[in-house]
Amino acid sequence: MALYTAQAHVTGGRAGHGETSDGLLKVDLAMPKELGGPGGATNPEQLFAIGYAACFESAIRFVARKQKLALADAAVTSTVNLLPNGEGFKLGVALAAETKGLDQAAAEALVSEAHKICPYSNAIRGNVDVALSVKAA
Repeated sequence: MALYTAQAHVTGGRAGHGETSDGLLKVDLAMPKELGGPGGATNPEQLFAIGYAACFESAIRFVARKQKLALADAAVTSTVNLLPNGEGFKLGVALAAETKGLDQAAAEALVSEAHKICPYSNAIRGNVDVALSVKAA
């Protein structure tokens, strides 16, 4: 049984509009200038980058609580690349985690564990290359 279900409806694809079923997120979409579009609106890669960063940071905090670590704060910057893949496309991801309250080795172990439980990481494992980096302070 699902713990939570999100639903979104999009019309117009990359040059359209999307809304969640609860009406809390309404977003216009546009092809980025780098891909020959007009830019000026959100694109799917940006939405994925925000979703993954938020989910991954939550996974870091979850593991820290579970392991009773002295994590004072955390942040994640995600970089999502749209890459060519034969006739189609694929994604590449880099996650840069920043932690406060842990030494570098503990922070690296924490991020490694978070990568094992994060739903986004699990959804794309084996299909998308994810580069992890950690900066402890």
